[in-house]
Amino acid sequence: MYRTALCYHPQGAATLFELSTKVLKIIPFASLEESNQSLFKLASGEESVVVTAETIFHPQGGGQPSDTGIMRMQTQDSTIEISAVRYDLIDKGQVLHLGRFTTEQKFAEGDEVKQSIDESKRLYYSKLHTAGHVLGLAVRDLLSQQIPNFSEGKASHFPDSASCDFGGTIDGKYKAAIQAKVDEYCARSLPVEVDWWEEKDFAENNEEAPDASFLLPGDTKFRVIKIVGGGAYPCGGTHVADTSKCGKITVRKIARNKGTSRVSYSVEE
Repeated sequence: MYRTALCYHPQGAATLFELSTKVLKIIPFASLEESNQSLFKLASGEESVVVTAETIFHPQGGGQPSDTGIMRMQTQDSTIEISAVRYDLIDKGQVLHLGRFTTEQKFAEGDEVKQSIDESKRLYYSKLHTAGHVLGLAVRDLLSQQIPNFSEGKASHFPDSASCDFGGTIDGKYKAAIQAKVDEYCARSLPVEVDWWEEKDFAENNEEAPDASFLLPGDTKFRVIKIVGGGAYPCGGTHVADTSKCGKITVRKIARNKGTSRVSYSVEE
């Protein structure tokens, strides 16, 4: 079975940017199952999908964009530029790397390749994702006891739509206080740690347990990202090592609609 090869710093930052691994499958995009084709909205049909024994490419999910980069054979002149990565909808847990070969020579099953991800993009996405957690915890800390029907909803950590959703109506007057709390979390350089919890661990830490959809095939524990001194969220994304590494987080605006609120934010690339 496919397995991830993300190497995490003890405080949570994904730090492995190159990996040698073996090609398991090469699939022309036109031969991919229709359901999996639907995962790649911008594919032209001329690309190929590569499946490897391990991967350092983070698949899109949990509100975070996928990594991009290249795979290159070390023994021959053969390179594919990876533009999008998704979890396979049919073979659960398998990862599909969509790309276009830039050389005439292509990979074959069993070939040894080196994966290299775009480091600057990974860092930017990691900052955005951690910043979303910081924002969520800041709003929770400030307003969970003040806003009727408060709850935490989904989040987006995409550069053009970074935001956190909340149940309850958050008035615009709270924007400055939220910004101040976010700045406080960043100034304290709170460590960001990866942990693995069972359902009982959520109750013991006064956190809401997620449903089983957060588990990858074969997993029995939930991957949790803890901001030490702030709180924790179940999360499969990549993160920076501590809150100061997010740089300046800007709370952009608070939008309200039918009893829910969306707080948008940005970080410097």
